[in-house]
Amino acid sequence: MRTRRSIRRFKPDPIPDPVIQNILTTATFAPSAHNRQPWRFAVLKAADAKSRLAEAMASDFRRDLERDNMPEAEITARLDKSRSRINNSPVVIVLCMDMSDMDNYPDSRRADAERVMAIQSVANAGLQLLLAAHAEGLGGVWTCGPLFAPEVVKSALNLSQSWEPQAMFFVGYPDESPKTKEMKSMESLVKTF
Repeated sequence: MRTRRSIRRFKPDPIPDPVIQNILTTATFAPSAHNRQPWRFAVLKAADAKSRLAEAMASDFRRDLERDNMPEAEITARLDKSRSRINNSPVVIVLCMDMSDMDNYPDSRRADAERVMAIQSVANAGLQLLLAAHAEGLGGVWTCGPLFAPEVVKSALNLSQSWEPQAMFFVGYPDESPKTKEMKSMESLVKTF
């Protein structure tokens, strides 16, 4: 588990369907609030599906960057990189959250807490997915682009309205050697009582 790193460049080799299925199955063994398992996975292997998502997200991203008054050359470079990451990944997995089975509360305090519990549950599945991919000899990286354009992602992939995009994973056989991560000291992270 300590050797897992974020991998952003992949060989073009396809990932066998049983391997993808194994990764997703392992991800579903993550802990979840009330055992409601609010995670959903949109798996993109086909070039047309990846391209459709890349173009839809790029259009939305462009609007944001233009509002930020970013120079056109930098906008173009960022959009090209974004499209390339999606299109050149053997598999793209969009991790979504579905609140349908979570508890409903009449007050905002408990309703907000329930939503946070669902988000945490989905994040657990995301980490489990990355660890499962690593165990299969694959590399992957977690990105949060869908949080900035959830309706665009839903529309591009024709997802159910109850599926709320939370993250996107690029997965494939690594075509880079990961750098050693500099970790914060345990003393700065832990307080023991």
